Amino acid sequence: MIGISPGRIRRRPAEAEREILDAAEALLREGGFPRLTPAAVMMRTGLSRPSFYVYFRDVPDLLRRMLERIEGELFAAARLWLIPEEDPIGDARRSMEGIVEVYVRHGPVLRAVSDAAGSDPVVESLFRWGIVEHFVGAIVQRVEQEDARERLLWPVSRETVRALVLMNERYLAETLGKAPPDDPVRVADTLLGIWVRAVFGPMSADAC
Repeated sequence: MIGISPGRIRRRPAEAEREILDAAEALLREGGFPRLTPAAVMMRTGLSRPSFYVYFRDVPDLLRRMLERIEGELFAAARLWLIPEEDPIGDARRSMEGIVEVYVRHGPVLRAVSDAAGSDPVVESLFRWGIVEHFVGAIVQRVEQEDARERLLWPVSRETVRALVLMNERYLAETLGKAPPDDPVRVADTLLGIWVRAVFGPMSADAC
């Protein structure tokens, strides 16, 4: 057919975008952030190289969209605890298990991005001040709700929450961002115990 290159399959825009994002994730898993270039990404798709710029402005835009997709999964997992219910510790356990499942799926990608954030200010802005700070804000709001219900033994500051979120991110990257990953059950139990003790007090850990 005129206008369609041999070997190219016409795709819907959403399908083409998803294929590019999947190819970018595969590159990050295998070679880390330095390998993430438009040419390398498009070689893994059935799309022409110039079509990269139909869907993404540049690599930072690609990375932003990829992280938004993963962040959506993380917030979906955390939603059980972020919405106040009568079983905050039980909800915290289920949320932590869900977050760990997301890292089982995307851990190598998130580790590659986290490592790159240490030397690339653009990646740092997207990751540290994107996903990490979004979680800090949401959890601070949740802690304030628990405080209003008088369920906390002590004040939990924003900086405490930020330290806990950064600990989560690094620990999850180190344990589940490698092959083979550590035991996900043990990872979830370890983080849950730390969070419950830090937010609700030592005695609450017995409920874990």
